[in-house]
Amino acid sequence: MNELRFGAHAPARRTLLHLSDTHLLEGARLGGRYDTVANLERTLERIRAMQPHPDAIILTGDLTERGEPASYRRLRVLLEPLAQEIGATLIWVAGNHDERPALREHLLDRPATQEPVTSVHDLDGLRVIALDSTVPGWHHGELDVTQLEWLREELKTPAPLGTILAMHHPPLPSHIPFFDILELRDQPSLAAAIEGGDVRAILAGHLHYSTSGTFHGVPVSVASATCYTMDLALPDDRVNGMDAGQSFHLVHVWDDTITHAVVPVASAEPADTFTPEWYAKLAAMSEQERLDYFSRKR
Repeated sequence: MNELRFGAHAPARRTLLHLSDTHLLEGARLGGRYDTVANLERTLERIRAMQPHPDAIILTGDLTERGEPASYRRLRVLLEPLAQEIGATLIWVAGNHDERPALREHLLDRPATQEPVTSVHDLDGLRVIALDSTVPGWHHGELDVTQLEWLREELKTPAPLGTILAMHHPPLPSHIPFFDILELRDQPSLAAAIEGGDVRAILAGHLHYSTSGTFHGVPVSVASATCYTMDLALPDDRVNGMDAGQSFHLVHVWDDTITHAVVPVASAEPADTFTPEWYAKLAAMSEQERLDYFSRKR
């Protein structure tokens, strides 16, 4: 199915799965309402059943609610076997609810320090750079001078398929006033660091709803949350979380474009209109026959 081509575009060169804001909390419901473990398990069941499998799973921060060691260890139990089973690279990003020492020690097997949690991953020519926009002791976001210099150096060497940045705080305006207090600060410094580089997209979280925009000419895609989402249909001063609408993104990378598709965690029984047999019938036709069969109005 993935190799079929009926239009101008060949299959994507790489497929990434982007999820965010798991806020894992064991032994209690988050805010007395949200079962973050069960919600994540439902998300992973959906991912496990997907075909074809993604090349990487990227989690853009707020991995845990309180930064507790046990929550990071539980994340490993849930995510690492799945990533290994489907052959996907697992990329962790720190969020403002995370604690760097516990994350580094219990999730990454690194020294338990306050050093930023950064990494670089080569997905057969597609480079993914994980940045750490967290500020210890605070919920707003910043990228310090040292990290921005490191990013600038990494980008001096272009990658064959370009670079995707993964971070928690999105460099975008928010539709929720209180989130503006917790925004990524000094965004011009990030713009200066990526100037002239090969950054093709920025993946982020933090907002608990899906949104997109551009930053310094680079597309930005924010994934919703697996724990709870935000109801933007309410007035600005009444927006709150809801235990519904959880989703993740599928990121498809071509040589000349990148798309970001929202996939709901909740599903329903699909219709049986389009089947493998139906696709095989189309594949056996010529281009003109396909147009006559499927495009012509009758």
